[in-house]
Amino acid sequence: MTKEMLVKDIMSKPVTIAKSAPITEALDKMLDQAMDPLVVVNQNAVVGTISRHTIAETLGSKKNSGLAPTAIHVSNSVEEEFTPVYPDQTLDVVVPLLQVYKLVVVYDKDHRLIGQVTHDDLLKVVKPDVTLDTVLEKAVTIDAEERVVHLRRRMIDDNILRFVVTEQDRMVGIVTETDVAVAMRKFREMVEDRHQDHRIRNLIVRDIMTAPVFSVDCGSGLFPVLDLIIQKKFSSVPVTEQGKLRGIITRSALVKAL
Repeated sequence: MTKEMLVKDIMSKPVTIAKSAPITEALDKMLDQAMDPLVVVNQNAVVGTISRHTIAETLGSKKNSGLAPTAIHVSNSVEEEFTPVYPDQTLDVVVPLLQVYKLVVVYDKDHRLIGQVTHDDLLKVVKPDVTLDTVLEKAVTIDAEERVVHLRRRMIDDNILRFVVTEQDRMVGIVTETDVAVAMRKFREMVEDRHQDHRIRNLIVRDIMTAPVFSVDCGSGLFPVLDLIIQKKFSSVPVTEQGKLRGIITRSALVKAL
């Protein structure tokens, strides 16, 4: 199938944000359009991307604690690594690129931005021919009463993007870089600068996690996972076995299995 389909057959409209825009505008657009990352432009030229992960790091950084979220610009969180493709190229070109990047930008012959291809765009037309066990990853857990500052430290030090939240060995939620970014923004907007260091230490994972958490049983196969990831825009889905957490499947793992 991939040899017959072209980039123009699956590409979507690019979701862009100006380099000079407030970081809060980028986060609002991500949440509103269920898109991560966004394409960053400067005078209509692509200069990089911005992700929820980098926004969470920026808003949670101590060096930015004295700044209102609206005073921090996208330029502070731009990731300059990106790669372009062209509309008449085949999907065989796109698949290995999306196994490295979350999205690729699509240029016309005059090097103008005309589209993008994301993991979701690809998974809508190309399904991995693997079993659920093949793409199952170890789920990293965190207790619901753990402090958010410790959660952030683990995310940064160990490059962990998501945790399954547990309470007495029971799965009660999930917390991702999106939850951290949203929480850090609200916190910075609501708490005065002089109280931030003290108050942030009192935030616990339960305060910011997403609950309830959607999961699938390992006996259900891969299709329910694909449905949640593509239709519900979930970046990951926990997998259980007889009610116990067995692992997690991520969107990126599915793309790497193609």
